Amino acid sequence: MKTIFACAVLALGIALSTAAADAKGCIKGAVVGGVAGHYTVHHGVIGAAVGCYIGHREAKRAARQKELQRHQPQQTQPQPQ
Repeated sequence: MKTIFACAVLALGIALSTAAADAKGCIKGAVVGGVAGHYTVHHGVIGAAVGCYIGHREAKRAARQKELQRHQPQQTQPQPQ
């Protein structure tokens, strides 16, 4: 019962977040981290918080990498004559 309440509070906190765009990767990470934390050390809330942080960080890293690739000039190979 305590775990269900903690998950509900966490989900409500995520849902009421003011900047939905900043939560990219957080929800997926929180779900995975919460389940992993619950089954490994019986601390699902801590696992969800850590998973949210890691998911958000990885989403930012992927977006930054995609942006860098988009702005790099295309290298063309010389045509043989």
